[in-house]
Amino acid sequence: MSPKQTNEKSVLGGIAPEAVFSFFEQICAIPHGSGHTEKISAYLTAFAKERGIRYKQDEMGNVILFQDASAGYEDKAPVILQGHMDMVCVAEDGVMIDFEKDGLTLEVHDGLVTAKGTSLGGDDGIAVAMALAILDDPTIPHPPLEVVITVDEEVGMLGAAGIDLSEVKGRRLLNIDSEDEGYLLLGCAGGATVTTTLTGERITDAGKLSGVFELVISSLVGGHSGVEIDKGRANGCVLLGRAAEGLSDTAAKCGAALLCQSLEGGGKDNAIPTAATLRFFLRGKQADTDRVWEQLLEETKRWQEIFKREYAATEPSLVLTLTKTEDAKGRELLPFDEAFTKKLISLLRLVPNGIQSMSRDIPGLVQTSLNLGILKTAENTVSASYLVRSSLESEKREVIGRISALIKLLGGQMDVAGEYPAWEYKQESPLRELMKEVFFEQYNREPVLQTIHAGVECGIFAQKIEDLEAVSFGPDLTDIHSPKEAMDIASVQRTWKYLLEVLRKMQ
Repeated sequence: MSPKQTNEKSVLGGIAPEAVFSFFEQICAIPHGSGHTEKISAYLTAFAKERGIRYKQDEMGNVILFQDASAGYEDKAPVILQGHMDMVCVAEDGVMIDFEKDGLTLEVHDGLVTAKGTSLGGDDGIAVAMALAILDDPTIPHPPLEVVITVDEEVGMLGAAGIDLSEVKGRRLLNIDSEDEGYLLLGCAGGATVTTTLTGERITDAGKLSGVFELVISSLVGGHSGVEIDKGRANGCVLLGRAAEGLSDTAAKCGAALLCQSLEGGGKDNAIPTAATLRFFLRGKQADTDRVWEQLLEETKRWQEIFKREYAATEPSLVLTLTKTEDAKGRELLPFDEAFTKKLISLLRLVPNGIQSMSRDIPGLVQTSLNLGILKTAENTVSASYLVRSSLESEKREVIGRISALIKLLGGQMDVAGEYPAWEYKQESPLRELMKEVFFEQYNREPVLQTIHAGVECGIFAQKIEDLEAVSFGPDLTDIHSPKEAMDIASVQRTWKYLLEVLRKMQ
């Protein structure tokens, strides 16, 4: 359990600070995707038991670890160190990994830590690793510590919303869940997860059907829907809807009807989908002719060219393909009828997505957005999940209302869950001033003070803890929530030094 127990095959062994990277490597070896944090939560409680650290674990799996002050800091006010234990699990096309059973394969190159073919989980494994390294080292000076590590932050901050903080006494919170070194985060947008469901009828007569066909958009960049929503990256689910409409119209001109068997896309509501798939049959007198197939291939090629022109700067690897599949098992499930197929295409074509408004007060800050992150098909239903974000509660409600109005017209249902509040900037904050002072001493420059569009748990904690001061910071992480996620080693080293100095200077 301790850093000394890592084996000779350690990828990060010998990289300073060794304790931090050792704990991070142990964390990466444990499956800890959102919704599947049982093993990592157990790891944290085992860590506490082994060292005699008082801890509290709730039914959700949230863990709070309590450690007394180091010598000379007994009269200081307690400090909360905070991060989340879950990660967004995303793999490149063709990478075989079971995120519920398998650990990550770490790699080091050019001063960066990455995971082979998958997301890394530096968001927020590095926070957990730093907290454990502090708890594990009796020589580090610090006030009393309350380490709060939550579950399911990446799927609506569910752990933070449900955690009982009645035993937490600290009024100063250091959240290590930011991805840009040199920035002190002091506010963020609120959000909500919206899930819509359309229920349809599948045909019962397989006559005059041909297929199965697969329309697939893939190899998109993706990314965090709060951090990269303004980078001009394509949403795979949205583009799939545009191409699907084009193929449906082409089929109709050839005397055939495109009937959807399934829609699948994305994997997390807060990750911009890198791929999406429409499986469909064709029905009609000419559905099985070479002419229809050739026309559909030409239409697919046309849409790929359109997308490549539109996203030339941001999606250089974009691919749109149409294939016939001989998957016999795929034929066992008959498609939805034509009317419901048209509803599904209408949903993808009409639902809002991306930036809805920019801040009038802070230049360059996205104020309101939403991300269509997940498409799923069950026996008689197709569901779509969106993450809505806004710094203004009224605009968040307006976007949710627009989705609701569309779903009502389409005869579907909508559920809103995982709502979290915006974290408002605090005008007076001694904690912020201390962190600015220490930053200047270490870097010889001022930190960038910012509020962001992505959500962090500080807003929920500020609601639960009266008079809370909170600052979020962290080392450089790039392309989080994507298989290209990377963590800068030198930045981790500087951020670690910065964190220790802030703790040392706390009064």
